[in-house]
Amino acid sequence: MQMTSWTRAAFVAAMATLVAAPAAFAQAPLKIAYVNSQQILAEAPGRAEAEATYDREVGTARTQLQRMDDSLKAMVASFEKDAPGLDSARREARGSAIRAREAEYSQRAQALNEQMQQRQAELAKPMLDQVSQVLDQIRQQGGYAMILDVGTQPSVIVSADKSLDITQQVLARLKQLGAPKASAAPTTPTRPTQQPAGVSRPKP
Repeated sequence: MQMTSWTRAAFVAAMATLVAAPAAFAQAPLKIAYVNSQQILAEAPGRAEAEATYDREVGTARTQLQRMDDSLKAMVASFEKDAPGLDSARREARGSAIRAREAEYSQRAQALNEQMQQRQAELAKPMLDQVSQVLDQIRQQGGYAMILDVGTQPSVIVSADKSLDITQQVLARLKQLGAPKASAAPTTPTRPTQQPAGVSRPKP
């Protein structure tokens, strides 16, 4: 499973906190380890559950947006059918109503996108926090000056001793802890995958 951008960005930020202070380099021989963040995030407890929850909530938003799109299409179809028999005033009034509905749906789609972006972060945070805590614990207990990541793309590490790979150690510790407590479900519908087609329709 590939690491998605929303987990990758958060993981990189978490990893940045694990680098030891430069003063440590002069005090003792440098001890380094590395992990594969893609593998950790793919196998971390709670990952599958978080993705399933996200997909379910996205489905709710898709259904809402599909209904909005269907409603807008019906308005446009009715207008096009009736237009030849309408006087200019009624034609303009109905055209204005369609444009207002388009604007309303566009705003709603944007709000749903923002809500889902926030929901992504909420679902990822417990898992990422747990990974970060385990990495920090292992770094301190193992006396590592830093833990590098070979799972990011592009990776600056082109060759490394496999004995320095502590990925399985991190995963074992995570599995002992189990899945972190999931975030509560949102009280509002979540993000669509795209705006309804009618939002971008040319105005009558």
